[in-house]
Amino acid sequence: MTNPGHNSGVAGAQLRAFIERIERLEEEKKALADDIKDVFSEAKSQGFDTRTMRQVLKIRRQDADERQEQEALLDLYLHALGMTPLEAAIAEAE
Repeated sequence: MTNPGHNSGVAGAQLRAFIERIERLEEEKKALADDIKDVFSEAKSQGFDTRTMRQVLKIRRQDADERQEQEALLDLYLHALGMTPLEAAIAEAE
């Protein structure tokens, strides 16, 4: 097995460049996560339910077919349990 960093200074420099790029991206990712957390805090302070907002974001990321399939399965399962969607929402809120 060869070790690219051991064989030449060029490979070592390339590896260092990759590592440093990843480190910068990780810092940016943390900053973005902090920004998102701040937005959720602001929304919560304005009276919005952040749990529901996260659910809306998850739904918006799905394509329409996937969302419809998931909603149909949810309705089927609720019906099998003798629960209407309204009863399920009330039970979840409690």
